[in-house]
Amino acid sequence: MYAAETLIDEKALVLRLIDGDEDAFCELYAAYKGRLIYFAMRFLKSREHAEDVFQDAFTVIWQSRRFINPDASFSSYLYTIVRNRVLNQLRDLDNQNKLKEHVLAQAVDYTDETKNEILANDLRQLILRALQQLTPRQREIFEMSREQQMSHREIAETLGISVNTVQESISLSLKSLRGYLQKNSVAAADLVLLLVCMNL
Repeated sequence: MYAAETLIDEKALVLRLIDGDEDAFCELYAAYKGRLIYFAMRFLKSREHAEDVFQDAFTVIWQSRRFINPDASFSSYLYTIVRNRVLNQLRDLDNQNKLKEHVLAQAVDYTDETKNEILANDLRQLILRALQQLTPRQREIFEMSREQQMSHREIAETLGISVNTVQESISLSLKSLRGYLQKNSVAAADLVLLLVCMNL
């Protein structure tokens, strides 16, 4: 009974939307926003891209409202639009990556070594941003350990703190950096920390 009432209410909103009722448009927009963005994110893996798809879909809904069939499932119609926009986004992203590869391949001095250097620089920049997430004291201790190759005891004596405090700070720093790298889709974050953090 509840589902039937919901469908009736939605059909009433759709009929108002077809007539150009902006309030009905806003109600449908709010009702579908969360689930459609979640649906798009499952494929695009990006909140920003998913929101773009959702906004684009509802722009189409408003612009073509007079052609909506009120007797057909509005939900199915909407999901079809979003699905098509998702497929377009995936194709665009794939084409962008191919274009980037093509441009680099056409460069006179482009070699595998150049490509690896570009990737290494991108990774180094990401790690520097990850270091900015640490507190000033954590960053200071981490850099003394990794860059200056100081022992925990040397750091403790220099800063006037205990060895345990140094160890705890470095442990928390590594956990924070690992989490940041994983959140930014860097695979094998532990290996990255091992290979790069010690040679920034």
